[in-house]
Amino acid sequence: MFLTRAKSAIRHMNDEKTDQNKAPESIEQQLHELLRNVTIIAPPQPRPQNPSATDEKPPEQSQETLKRIRQFNLKPRDIRDYLDRFVIRQDEAKKVLSVAICDHYNHVRRCMENPKFSEEEYSKHNIILLGPSGVGKTYLMRCIAKLIGVPFVKADATKFSETGYVGHDVEDLVRDLLKAANNDTELAQYGIIYMDEIDKIAAQAGTVGKDVSGRGVQINLLKLMEETDVNLFSQTDLIGQMQAVFDMQRGKEQRRRTINTRHILFIVSGAFDRLAEQVKHRVRSSQIGFASHETDNQRDSDFLRLANTKDFIDYGFEPEFVGRLPVRVVCDPLSADDLEEIMLHSEGSILSQYRFDFQGYGMDFGISREAVKAVALHAHDEQTGARGLMTVMERVFRNFKFELPSTAIKSFDVDEHTIKSPGETLTLLMKKNESAQRELLKQEIKTFSGEFEKEHGLQLTFTRDAVEAIIDICAAEKRSVRNVFAARFHDFEYGLKLIAKNSGQTSFSITKKIVSNPSEELSRRIADSFKQGK
Repeated sequence: MFLTRAKSAIRHMNDEKTDQNKAPESIEQQLHELLRNVTIIAPPQPRPQNPSATDEKPPEQSQETLKRIRQFNLKPRDIRDYLDRFVIRQDEAKKVLSVAICDHYNHVRRCMENPKFSEEEYSKHNIILLGPSGVGKTYLMRCIAKLIGVPFVKADATKFSETGYVGHDVEDLVRDLLKAANNDTELAQYGIIYMDEIDKIAAQAGTVGKDVSGRGVQINLLKLMEETDVNLFSQTDLIGQMQAVFDMQRGKEQRRRTINTRHILFIVSGAFDRLAEQVKHRVRSSQIGFASHETDNQRDSDFLRLANTKDFIDYGFEPEFVGRLPVRVVCDPLSADDLEEIMLHSEGSILSQYRFDFQGYGMDFGISREAVKAVALHAHDEQTGARGLMTVMERVFRNFKFELPSTAIKSFDVDEHTIKSPGETLTLLMKKNESAQRELLKQEIKTFSGEFEKEHGLQLTFTRDAVEAIIDICAAEKRSVRNVFAARFHDFEYGLKLIAKNSGQTSFSITKKIVSNPSEELSRRIADSFKQGK
């Protein structure tokens, strides 16, 4: 009801020029009246992978990025060499992507230099990436976008629907790209849109009725990948439409309402598991005799390289959709040796990430080559590509991260046995550093005493046997000194202040007996202070 009334009000405002008797103020008041009792709940926004990508940038930074696009002069080898720093293997994919990116942005540069080139027919180098999960498909494109400096948006194809009312509208991709460009429409029109899980929207054979999440999404994507003007206000963005009307009524300069997709590069990717089997069946059917057995030793990636347009159509894609993706790249699965290389030589590898994590606690660790190999072997067994590295590393270091920051240990070594039995290694490490840990706890007790005196004006002096007893409790219960005091001596400041009031005493000796029975001993001392007061 509200939506119908609001849209009707907007139509009336658009016709305001024909109604000179209605003042702009009264129209705005009507809209405010409609919105008065309506609560608009915004959908939760995903946490950005890179926080700086959504922070507002000064205008000059956007201008600097546009300048880099106008002066684009990278060569395919330049891009390939940059990707080698971050992504291990995928040599063929790097080569194909480097050429496609250079061709695309060289054309963009020419169009910016001379607008007449924009009017000429040009087929974009939209890309389809094929390969299993965790081989670096997304990472490749993120690195390329970072190198060029253009805005980059990644989305999962399964969240879109044909209508946009159930799920998201594909045009939201362009609007998200505008946000990534900090609402700079000129910069956004040269960005990169990446859609993962594209194989999940292939039309299923035998589907009855309208396929709003498969074929319909493909049809809508066709317009975006070729060229179209996308309205920056979606059909469900009622607030944005109203704000635009308010600006018009107040005489403000109208913001650009559309963005053209002519120079936006589209990349889609997916595992395409069924496609490999489909191509394998086709290839084997076309072979005769012993030649058919040669396919038994080939990998899925080998068959994906043999996929032709008809294979994609048989898989469930529209011919026009496949035709808009002329650049096809196959990423190879990663072997255990590849995962080992990623850990040792890739910039920003998971091994470097864990070093940074421990450095946050003032700690560091050394890891042997045998341990790295063991992690790679276990990660390969996970069958999730490079993502398996974090699965294994988390399993190994989980308890190390929990226990060690509260100890005196500042460095440790990781060997093959640590990967196999992390719990046993951690126990031995803690036992080996037990003496240093006791000294650390003694210092914490001294620190606590100083803080207690500063806060309450009462001095605590711990006897040697009391200190040892507190340390034993910390070790047995695996708790910090502060936590032990909070649990066992939580009412001490009140009791000691009462004793100080009765007797004038401000310095107290904490003995092992008090540590063992704090409530009983405190009660006895309070009773004695009342006797002294009399």
